[in-house]
Amino acid sequence: MTRPVKIPDATHPITVRPTGSRVTVRVGGTVVAETANALSLAEASYPVVQYIPLDDVDQALLERTTTQSYCPYKGDASYYTVNTPDGQTEPDVIWTYEHPYPSVADIAGHVAFYPDRAEITVDPA
Repeated sequence: MTRPVKIPDATHPITVRPTGSRVTVRVGGTVVAETANALSLAEASYPVVQYIPLDDVDQALLERTTTQSYCPYKGDASYYTVNTPDGQTEPDVIWTYEHPYPSVADIAGHVAFYPDRAEITVDPA
């Protein structure tokens, strides 16, 4: 089965830029990620998404899952569950494009969190 591949354009723009501020992510009050190297991905009319370097995530809290999804602009996404030390589990709260399409290649090695299930704080610049 061939899946469609779409290139960002004026009707569906995507930009990836350094956030330029410290980004902290908490799940259930536990700091899961903290970085000064986040990327802000702006896609069409969607809210901006913070992509955090995987190296800046507390990987001891992560559990890779078998969940996958597909975006015609970015490629195949894989997911992680976060298990906090206090016993909270947030399934598939993180997604990543390990081999993103060339137009968004900068997000390789980065992960994003669902903002309705994690607290994402971007410090003022």
